[in-house]
Amino acid sequence: ATEARLAQGELRVFRRLRRTSRNTGGVQHSLSDVANAIGAELRGPDEVFDGATIDSRTVPPGSLFVPIVAERNGHEYIEAAVASGAIAHLTAEPNRVVGSALLVSDTAIALADLGAFSRGRIDGDVIGVTGSVGKTSVKDLIAAAIGADRVTHANPASFNNELGLPLTLINTPDDAETVVLEMGARGIGHIADLCAIGRPTIGVVTRVAEAHTELFGSLEGVALAKGELVEALPESGTAILNADDPNVLPMQSRTSASVLTFGAEAGDVRVTDLQLDEAVRPHFTLATPNGSRSLRLAVSGAHMAVNAAAAVASALAVGVDLDVAISGIVDAKLSAMRMDVSTTNAGTTVINDAYNANPTSMRAALSALQAVDVEQRTAVVGVMAELGADGDADHRAIAAEASAAGVRLIAVEAPAYGPTAEHVASIDEALDALGSLDGRHGVLVKGSRVAQLERLVAKLSS
Repeated sequence: ATEARLAQGELRVFRRLRRTSRNTGGVQHSLSDVANAIGAELRGPDEVFDGATIDSRTVPPGSLFVPIVAERNGHEYIEAAVASGAIAHLTAEPNRVVGSALLVSDTAIALADLGAFSRGRIDGDVIGVTGSVGKTSVKDLIAAAIGADRVTHANPASFNNELGLPLTLINTPDDAETVVLEMGARGIGHIADLCAIGRPTIGVVTRVAEAHTELFGSLEGVALAKGELVEALPESGTAILNADDPNVLPMQSRTSASVLTFGAEAGDVRVTDLQLDEAVRPHFTLATPNGSRSLRLAVSGAHMAVNAAAAVASALAVGVDLDVAISGIVDAKLSAMRMDVSTTNAGTTVINDAYNANPTSMRAALSALQAVDVEQRTAVVGVMAELGADGDADHRAIAAEASAAGVRLIAVEAPAYGPTAEHVASIDEALDALGSLDGRHGVLVKGSRVAQLERLVAKLSS
């Protein structure tokens, strides 16, 4: 048995060395090949580019610059992008050509077409991840679990829309064996559109909750949209569904793919014996079809245990050994502003979960704050955006739950939380309301992206 464990350890070391020694450059494309694939007109010399970007401020040398027309016209930054190292660019304006370019009718559509073209060069599994909450964290944990065994590429941060997803595919390294694609949606049909580009072989649905219901119309609309992922899977694929969510589990009837479930109350991969340490990091037992294992995560929040179950289920679906998958997630780090727990110089525990917010994720974050071993707990919160007609009631419900739990709630420019919250008009006023903080205090900072409450975290940490 000892020899078997040593052999397994040597195998893991070999796998890690193999991964780090491989080429990490992106797939190289010639402009002429791309022109033929997406119906573009090549202007200038035929060049070979490595990856793409839509940001003229951060242009990797040798990449393709894609000017997007939105609040600003990206065509105005073509010269700057080329000067910064772009070897070529797309353009929908024939009079704006600097060096080599691909002339297209619409740069955003051409980007999607180029993403689909790049997907055709990926031989391994492509895993789509969607859900109302937790999809970025689950995406990060899946990449860590599978990355312990094979070269894995995933969206950076939350590059999960019609721009970020094709960019992820275009920038996939040529030696990637698995790609993980987070998929966001702001309406019915959006996930289906992303699936047409990414063509996932495995689909993970985290939760269906009150997020962006203003855009979907109802919780049923959210479920309809998120389920587009499992509908897009091939019969040879796998749908990985949250068995605890009554709006997710029925999606198994919407796919011809195999189904693997995860959860805490039920699931093929199930969390049991969950406990939290002093930094709110979960340690628990994971029961799987391949055996049970005890593990402790480096990330905080009880809900991260179920996220880890989703990640392990994904790893098992692509054939990664259970122990290897767990070795990948135990030290995994998440994208910024997702349950980042830190301690200030004065000893205050700060939970930075400021990237986004909806009622479900807010409750999970408040639960994490209550688990912190401190005397006084304060949540500084911003608006939970795009909740629709029930938005005010949702905000007031959160405020009432915080009050019942003994959590002081400071709302920044968010009157919807109602009379049980303390209301301030700015980050500076929130700092004044917090007053002097020390080791007796725990502070949660959370709100939707529009609130930009990470500014408060920066000031607390300075």
